[in-house]
Amino acid sequence: MKKFNVVVICLVVLGLVASATLIQAAEKGKVAAKSKLDITGTWNMFVTTPQGSGNPVFTLKQDGNKLTGTYAGYFGEAPVTGTIKGNDVEMKYTMRGSTTVYKGKVVDGNKMSGTVDIADGQATGTFDGKK
Repeated sequence: MKKFNVVVICLVVLGLVASATLIQAAEKGKVAAKSKLDITGTWNMFVTTPQGSGNPVFTLKQDGNKLTGTYAGYFGEAPVTGTIKGNDVEMKYTMRGSTTVYKGKVVDGNKMSGTVDIADGQATGTFDGKK
């Protein structure tokens, strides 16, 4: 009877280990699928708002789904943070206490477009960018 209990416990433990391994493999596959698109590089943007247009430059570095880099434009330079999931991108920077957020889609790894919320909602517009 003791041998039977030991065998059952071993089988349960092996089943748990196998399940955990399969779950980890599935999660790694999901992460890899999300980060296949690499948008690291220099992006020249064209921003249009009711107040006018501009041509900021984003220099981005991608690490998995995480984005870091710099914004350089009419108002100066600022550090950028953001995310990319699939082809959905979000980038933001803060200057003079106000945050600007770009949200859009990346196409073929070298074009992106979307909307921009400037200075915590003081203005909104659209953007197109090329790498």
